[in-house]
Amino acid sequence: MTDRLFGEDVLTIPDAWRRYLHPRRGGTPGPEVTPGPAAVRAAEKLVGKVEAAVESLLTGNAGDAALAEAARRHLDGDPDPAGAAALATVTTAAVDSPGPVVVQRTFVDAWAVAHGPGFAACAVVELEQMIAKPVPGGPWKGKWIGAGYRKWFGGAEAETIRRVRCLLASAGDRDHADAVERLAALRTAPVARWVVSYLVPERRDWLEECLTKPHTLARGYRWLWLCAASDVAQVSRPQMAFGWTDASPWVLATMLETFGADVLPVLVRSAGRGAQEDKVLFEAIAALPTDDAFQALLERAGDRRARAALLAASGRFPVRAARLLAASPSSDAAALLTDHMRAHGDTVAAALPGLPDGTRAVLEKVAASLVRVPEAAGDAVPMILADPPWTRPSRPLVAGLEPPAGRTAWAEGERDEWLASDVTSVEPPKDPDWDALAAEHRAGRTRPQESVALMVHGPEDVVRPLLPGWAGRSWWDTDDWSRLLLARYGLDALPMLLRMSEGGSERAALLMPCLDVEVALLMGDLLARRAKTAHIAREWFGRHGLDTVAFLVPAALGEAAGPRRAAEHALRHLDGDVVAAAKDAHGDEAAEAVGALLAAHPAETGLVTPPKIGDWMDPAALPQVLLRGRELALPADATRRLVELLAMPVRYDAEATRDLDRASVAEFGRALFRKWRDAGAPSKDTWALVQLGRSGDDETVRRLTPIVRAWPGEGGHKNAVTGLGVLAEIGSDVALMHLHGIAQKIKFKGLKGEAQVRIREVADRLGLGTEQLADRLVPTFGLDAAGSMTLDYGPRRFVVGFDERLRPVVADEDGKPRKSLPKPGAKDDPDLAPAAHAAFAALKKDVRTVAAAQVMRLERAMVTGRRWTGAEFQKFIAGHPLVRHLARRLVWLSDEKDAFRIAEDGTFADVADDAFTLAPSARVGVAHPLYLDVAAWSEVFADYAILQPFRQLGRPVHALTERERGGARLERFEGLKVPVGSVAGLVRFGWERGEPQGGGNEMWISRPVDGGRHLVIELHPGLSAMEFGATGDHQLLKRVWLDEQPGDYPSYRQERLDALPRLAELDPVTASEALTELTGLAEVAVP
Repeated sequence: MTDRLFGEDVLTIPDAWRRYLHPRRGGTPGPEVTPGPAAVRAAEKLVGKVEAAVESLLTGNAGDAALAEAARRHLDGDPDPAGAAALATVTTAAVDSPGPVVVQRTFVDAWAVAHGPGFAACAVVELEQMIAKPVPGGPWKGKWIGAGYRKWFGGAEAETIRRVRCLLASAGDRDHADAVERLAALRTAPVARWVVSYLVPERRDWLEECLTKPHTLARGYRWLWLCAASDVAQVSRPQMAFGWTDASPWVLATMLETFGADVLPVLVRSAGRGAQEDKVLFEAIAALPTDDAFQALLERAGDRRARAALLAASGRFPVRAARLLAASPSSDAAALLTDHMRAHGDTVAAALPGLPDGTRAVLEKVAASLVRVPEAAGDAVPMILADPPWTRPSRPLVAGLEPPAGRTAWAEGERDEWLASDVTSVEPPKDPDWDALAAEHRAGRTRPQESVALMVHGPEDVVRPLLPGWAGRSWWDTDDWSRLLLARYGLDALPMLLRMSEGGSERAALLMPCLDVEVALLMGDLLARRAKTAHIAREWFGRHGLDTVAFLVPAALGEAAGPRRAAEHALRHLDGDVVAAAKDAHGDEAAEAVGALLAAHPAETGLVTPPKIGDWMDPAALPQVLLRGRELALPADATRRLVELLAMPVRYDAEATRDLDRASVAEFGRALFRKWRDAGAPSKDTWALVQLGRSGDDETVRRLTPIVRAWPGEGGHKNAVTGLGVLAEIGSDVALMHLHGIAQKIKFKGLKGEAQVRIREVADRLGLGTEQLADRLVPTFGLDAAGSMTLDYGPRRFVVGFDERLRPVVADEDGKPRKSLPKPGAKDDPDLAPAAHAAFAALKKDVRTVAAAQVMRLERAMVTGRRWTGAEFQKFIAGHPLVRHLARRLVWLSDEKDAFRIAEDGTFADVADDAFTLAPSARVGVAHPLYLDVAAWSEVFADYAILQPFRQLGRPVHALTERERGGARLERFEGLKVPVGSVAGLVRFGWERGEPQGGGNEMWISRPVDGGRHLVIELHPGLSAMEFGATGDHQLLKRVWLDEQPGDYPSYRQERLDALPRLAELDPVTASEALTELTGLAEVAVP
């Protein structure tokens, strides 16, 4: 009842879909089709354009002779639908312009005007069954062309057939009855029966007859069936599942109009398969005004296409959405409901009296949580948002400036190198008359390669005048002869090179030695457009530096928009004192203007503008943005300006966010991002992801990171890479920690590599190695110096520590262990206890994100022999509140000889439990058992009941045999047949799968070792890169050897075999670890 009161029980077909409607008599009108007398003249004109083809048709020398006779009758004034269709078939095939849709539409309209809609309908049924048939030897393009019948669909365009249906739907009763009678006689072949059933959907029996033989309908023509059906039973057949040709507004608009809500089961059955048609199927479901339809979308809200449709349905039916979201137990629905109430709170509030008590209570509670903060007014709104400068760009102008003359600026030896370019691909003319060739060239009568030969081999006095006006030729050898011409003729060759560089061509690299205004503006334009060849522009500006300023300033301070934009981009790109260079070239006034230009943000000069914001961005559905002090909020207009500001291609938020509450901005940014994802993450609005780098905080990082990790597996690699940039831009310790985590461990190689690049960039900026950076990225999580946290419940306290895997453990204040932290009780402080309990929950969640990585990092340090200085060890290992819990469970080595451990109180002790003093200059590392008295240390750890985070003292130790040390192969592991999972599992220990070879199989797996070398296992039949286990359950280890690089074993190259490195060159720890991993394979090998 409530939905009916608010108009939410009415089906409203999306406006964008209405133009696709296939109308039926008595139903919603379709596109208006009102052909006039001009259609007949237009059809006659088309026939006249292909007179030779029509004459060919009428001779009957090609195609069906009966159709040729029918066409003659029709043209002689005896209307014949088959003859009319034959004429249309040949005309459509023969005419160059317009296209088939326009040609056939013209004929349909002419038929309807001249002979009535019944004739037009019969002619289009005939047309659908015809095909043009050319044979050699006639008057039309050297061919005879006629018309013949085909056994399958395809003669008429779909829009042509629909146009006839529109005519019949709006025809008078007498005309319609005449059409039905005439069409009944044409139902003799399968194709004709389907088309007639579509044209007369009122005859349900005709469609039922067709459906007894559904195989007679081509898959691409199922729209005839779906748009002819009169009730949902006719489209609910088992063989009906929407494909990409069916699931389109072209079909679904009519199904919605015809069946209404009854079509839901048909749509739901086909939706959600991950296919491209899902989007439009979910959109159709979103138009249905029923609870079942909304619930179907809500149940599939994890699908991005369904989620976008769910939001559309929520906007279309706000009361229904509020009811059903309130009834859903999912946390996702609760978040959707909160956003929904922000956007439609007034509408829902008006409906509350008519809703059930339980639903009303939920909605009132949500509404109460959304009490809005008063909006700021006047001067309280940050000026940049109240009067945004990008809406009134201002640029300094200085008239009368001229760029200097162009010149070439060759690097040392470069011109000689270009003069020596290999141009053997350009053959010189035989016995040339150069003046005659030049005259032919000027007249445009030379072939392209002849012009190239003239320019390359002709004498200078002939060639130099020709070069500036020549367009050049882009061919495989163009770069070679272009270098020669530029080196030989200098700037006379420049116009030709500029023409070949238009549009961002790679040929722009040929302009590298040229210092000229047109080149400078071309390179600036490449930067401005972020073209694929922008790297050429960066190289050019890097080469010529401030010498380019003189060429750029006149355009940058001029009125012409295109050159000004290119020049300003270039000036902002340059390093060094651009203003001083402008002064040297153009004087004080120009220098002052350039200074003002560069001091302004690019948005203030109009160089950058906000992107167009998608319709999904509704400020009313987003949380308010609060000013500092959290007592006032931005008004709606300022909020929109904030979105524009956050979306800017160049960061411009510092001034605005200075006056805003940072936590509020971060929450707003996360909501923007969520709305973008809910809308299907449209690529044109990727700014909604990028802006998180400007608005985000550590909570943003925690929520974004899992999404970034998952994106590559969902086809979102590009978004994932952008997400890495967001983490780097946020730049907090938590952000960099998560970025480093992705760089260390993720199954998607591409994303892992990108993350490693970002981490290296950060490390380089700080002057650190990546491992040194990793030391500094481990958060302290609010732990005290002893590595613990006290949780205050008021009358009682609890102390948090950590076990050997960094799992939080809880004890009473007196040290008695507890299984878990108790929930706050009635006697606990009502404020302190819940806050402490929440802090512990957050601590567990945060530590879980880093624990495994820290364990892995220390184990890798033991295996790789990483060393810390004494000071680094004290600060980042022994003294770090979190890492110390792992460090005290390991044995450490100082200066490769002195072993020690970290005691409970933080002091150091040796194996005899005597105090150990670590020298500040010492080099400290995790001790490998190869260098320890394992038995003695094991006894110490057993006495203190110390559990280790990974196998150190209990780690197997292996050594190469003397025979193995002298060679390159580990033959004891060759010939083993090992489960495929065990082989693939070697990647956990740092092994790398090989590159896919023929058939997509990886024929080796390798382990990087010291010296840049690799231990390689040759596999048979190889690991499938496409599907795990596709090559079988086991892999044969054919050969195991040490090589300079991974790849196939060099069986047939003795010189390569002799050059293989010896296994003795491996350090003992590396050899032991590799042998341990290979021994693991041997232990699971099968006969």
